[in-house]
Amino acid sequence: MQNTNTIDSNGNGRSSSSEPWLLSRDDQILITGACGFIGTRLVKSLLDMGFGNLRCLTRSSGNASKLEASRGCPDGSRVEVVTGNLLSREDCIAATRNAKLIFHLAAGRGEKSFPDAYMNSAVATRNLLEASARHGCLQRFVNVSSFSVYSGKARSQGKLLDESCPVEARPELCGDAYSFAKIKQDEIVAECCSRLGISYVIVRPGYVFGPGSPNITGRVGIDTFGIFLHLGGSNKVPFTYVDNCAEAIARAGLKRGVEGEVFNIVDDDLPSSRQFLSLYKRNVRRFKSIYLPHCISYAGCYLWESYSVWSEGQLGPVFNRRLWLCYWKKTRYSNDKLKTRLGWTPKVPMAEGLKRYFEGCRNRLRHA
Repeated sequence: MQNTNTIDSNGNGRSSSSEPWLLSRDDQILITGACGFIGTRLVKSLLDMGFGNLRCLTRSSGNASKLEASRGCPDGSRVEVVTGNLLSREDCIAATRNAKLIFHLAAGRGEKSFPDAYMNSAVATRNLLEASARHGCLQRFVNVSSFSVYSGKARSQGKLLDESCPVEARPELCGDAYSFAKIKQDEIVAECCSRLGISYVIVRPGYVFGPGSPNITGRVGIDTFGIFLHLGGSNKVPFTYVDNCAEAIARAGLKRGVEGEVFNIVDDDLPSSRQFLSLYKRNVRRFKSIYLPHCISYAGCYLWESYSVWSEGQLGPVFNRRLWLCYWKKTRYSNDKLKTRLGWTPKVPMAEGLKRYFEGCRNRLRHA
């Protein structure tokens, strides 16, 4: 563990809440991946809720600047920024010292290699859990997972996706290293926490969007072939605005009586893929797109997958039927459990979230 920086507050008092939270306001909370897209908002959410003893773990000291907004946090709060690598057991032991609650957002993103993704998600998570068990003070571990872990194969067309739906049983066949690693990470959380006697909650956000997020989710379409192929059609997109998502994650860590549960995070008033694409073109930039009906896109994935097998991996199975079923099969989504069990409601309405997102996209294009 290296380079510890402390951001002391100079605000005007904490938010008062009558919620029966799991922790006291001064208990140590650790956030891994704290300088990421969701992590920075989670830090702000916790401070707004009155929790003022935060330790933020990041891989690089240069990322600490992303938490500068915390300088305006409530009076008496303390945000400690530390650098470390979760593949180092020593760094994990140092980071988890005195932590009573851990929000685990750090994950291997962008890796195309299955072993690299597994190391940076699953192995890193095991190191973190085993290190925290050594201190004996952890009251809850919140693992931030993903919608990509769910199997589309077991759901009929248009069926509701909720927390009772099965996880993909053969993630190695999906061709997506990130989804594979997330499924293995969830398995390790359940196994390690059971073995070590650690309380845990798993949260699975849909597609998290907001200013600073990538342009268009693959659930809408892809532009791999030089032209944008619209694949989603009338499918609803499981959006969650980043601030709403961060508050849901915070509540999953702090709410009493939800040990061992899974929560899906999606907002209200979800737009269809077609509606979103139309709004994006109107508010950000115009471009040509071609809509592929579901039967054609599914057939294309089948042919791609078949050729990959026939060529013995000469062409990787980047597009396959399992991936299609996860991303482009018509599905309905629910946030009922999130609302009833955690008392969460999306504070930023979908229309306002999209407005902020589109503005961020326009700004990024102007400065590109």
